[in-house]
Amino acid sequence: MAARHGPRRHRHQNVVERELAKEGKSRHDLGREAFVERVWQWKAESGGQISGQMKRLGDGVAWSRERFTMDEGLSQAVQTIFKKLYDDELIYRAERIINWCPRCLTAISDIEVEYQDDDGELVSIRYGEGEDSLVVATTRAETMLGDTAVAVHPDDERYRHLVGKRIKLPLTDRTIPVVADTHVDPEFGTGAVKVTPAHDPNDFEIGQRHDLPNLAVMDERAVITAHGPFQGLDRLEARSAIVAALRAEGRIVAEKRPYVHSVGHCSRCKTTIEPRLSMQWWVKVGPLAKAAGDAVRDGKVKIHPQEMEKRYFDWVDNLHDWCISRQLWWGHRIPVWYGPNGEVVCVGPDEQPPAGEGWHQDTDVLDTWFSSGLWPFSTLGWPERTESLEKFYPNSVLVTGYDILFFWVARMMMFGLYAMDGTPPFHTIALHGMVRDQNGKKMSKSFGNVVNPLDWMDEYGSDAVRFTLANGANPGVDVPIGEDWVKASRNFANKI
Repeated sequence: MAARHGPRRHRHQNVVERELAKEGKSRHDLGREAFVERVWQWKAESGGQISGQMKRLGDGVAWSRERFTMDEGLSQAVQTIFKKLYDDELIYRAERIINWCPRCLTAISDIEVEYQDDDGELVSIRYGEGEDSLVVATTRAETMLGDTAVAVHPDDERYRHLVGKRIKLPLTDRTIPVVADTHVDPEFGTGAVKVTPAHDPNDFEIGQRHDLPNLAVMDERAVITAHGPFQGLDRLEARSAIVAALRAEGRIVAEKRPYVHSVGHCSRCKTTIEPRLSMQWWVKVGPLAKAAGDAVRDGKVKIHPQEMEKRYFDWVDNLHDWCISRQLWWGHRIPVWYGPNGEVVCVGPDEQPPAGEGWHQDTDVLDTWFSSGLWPFSTLGWPERTESLEKFYPNSVLVTGYDILFFWVARMMMFGLYAMDGTPPFHTIALHGMVRDQNGKKMSKSFGNVVNPLDWMDEYGSDAVRFTLANGANPGVDVPIGEDWVKASRNFANKI
């Protein structure tokens, strides 16, 4: 396969935005065209550094075939497969709950969300009055402003008399219905859950089943938009203010803090993710994921080590539709045009976009993994039937880290089988582990344990670093590494 630079275009944009922030500017001050030009400039500088590091480490790749996912040829491949998927009704646009980053101001995929245990608070709130009341518990009190129902299990005797009735929603002038839904676990908590369809994926599903309105109460920066005393507050400010207001009204039944629970964070900037109802573009992954799973089950593709197959199947067999649109400026623009009378036209690479007053292109760009998923054949000239494509597709062995199994490997399998007439992109997936620090801990700038292998190469030589990595490597197993080990490898090399 061609030498590959990491496809994290989201990260590229983040870096340039941070540089602009130091100048007291944002991307909006520059405008889209000037900002994209600035990112290309940064890419040209950083790309050379990455290539230099790879060469010094001794990566044995086809440097003459080095490509970047935004190259012109690859961009044509992206537009071609988008059009093909769109025409096959495997790409669609719909309003769904997505993972939203209020700092990056974009949707991100499930696999780009990092979960960690955070100290929060669990508050129990009484809705309604007297006998027509019930208690719900939440860690996100600010979302109650967007509640459009309370749900209970249909077999729960405690609340059967309330199903179908409307109860008063505290701090508002609204009443909301009590609905019966089998999704509710009567054994968990009070057995009653608040339903905020515009701000929670499970609540959205309940809302769809009961035809509930979707009431969004936060903007793209997670600032409260609901009218009233909390309007204009950041979500965390609003959380404290709402709990205080509920307490003053005697609505708080119980409070637990700190309440340690798992919270999703943006893998780029570490901001807490906000589930948000949004109009986005999606890939209908059902048939694509099934083909990717069957290729391994049928033995066309083998995964080493074999025990990693379970992780692969857990992913492809349970894959939800893939949100592929990003509210960024740097990336492949979605090739869809909208007309003045509601027309929607998807444009292929050999087609001209509609002309005339009132037509405009979709402002979103595609998820970086959409273009990266085409890598085994886009780098060989597809959609043209080039000599390289005939000679080198399918590839033979893919060697990559197990941590990228879902991000990249599964995408390449889905798109390769789809675009190349059922031929998988490689016959073997060889997964290696991650390099960790000498205590086995993941390297992270926040932990302060990141090492630059080039520094060790300057000190002890390239062979010492390579031997240390090779000596500790086992398929699918992480490799701990420390400076003392590199020093020992240097001494060993000297003796030889």
